[in-house]
Amino acid sequence: MVNLVLNENMKIYRRVRTWILVGLMAAFVLFVNFIEWHSDGRKAEGEGWRTALQQENQQYSAILKQPDLGEDDRTFYQERIAINDYHLEQNIRSTDGTMWDGVNGSANLMIVITIFTIIIAGDSLAGEFSSGTIKLLLIRPASRVKILVSKYISFLLFGMLLLLTLFVISVVMNGILYGFGYMDLPLISMTAEGEIVERNMVLNLWKTYMLNGVSTVMYVTMAFTISSAFRSSAMAIGFSVGALFAGNIVLEALQRFDWSRYLLFANTDLTQYLNGHPFQEGMTLSFSIGVLAVYFLVFNLISWLLFTRRDVAA
Repeated sequence: MVNLVLNENMKIYRRVRTWILVGLMAAFVLFVNFIEWHSDGRKAEGEGWRTALQQENQQYSAILKQPDLGEDDRTFYQERIAINDYHLEQNIRSTDGTMWDGVNGSANLMIVITIFTIIIAGDSLAGEFSSGTIKLLLIRPASRVKILVSKYISFLLFGMLLLLTLFVISVVMNGILYGFGYMDLPLISMTAEGEIVERNMVLNLWKTYMLNGVSTVMYVTMAFTISSAFRSSAMAIGFSVGALFAGNIVLEALQRFDWSRYLLFANTDLTQYLNGHPFQEGMTLSFSIGVLAVYFLVFNLISWLLFTRRDVAA
């Protein structure tokens, strides 16, 4: 199995396309963080963070006076005011103007990792069929299951490489731009019960990365399944990326239905439980993990059945 995984990794990393994707990932992180720093990174230098938070509270208070403001928006602005007040009362600096502002923002770039890994996974099996190299794999003594698993592991490792690239470049880049001060700064947030808590910044950051990584695994598994079923790289990549972007639109339209909580898209974003705002009231982290486990097993079962049972001689 180890040799198969090494062989699959060799296939991935000897392609120019792979290193182009890694380079694009690095360039994208550098560009986004520099733009963020240039646009608003200097607004809260020194004690300016206090003035910034006070101005934010004034703006939020004015917005709350609007009679047509939605309930979700009203809750959001009330929470932001409470969090800002906590910063001011406890004399805890906000993340604005520190490296943590950029590093936390970089976690949103996980979608880029998902797209790039989908491209690799979508072409993993379909590319073998289109090029005819699948025959060279099947004449080996290794079973089809081992071949399938080795491919799956290889592109998950590629996703981890992109995740590491994102984290390292983000920390180094933001440290250079903002300075490496305030390393012990806590993250102030509000729980679902309305209690303001202080969390470890680094631990919360890694939780965010790992939970976002679950979403990447699910969409990549979907792409791998489609690649196994239809032997088409374009269909696997196109459908998976389309589902990634269309998921939120579908959820917004179906949120009023209780059964929508069982949809894949409603459970892939596990960070909703970090900020205490699940897709529907009553949803829990264990519920979402259970739903994702079912989808994960179904996707992989389909891949296994189609790859091991179908004739691949053609």
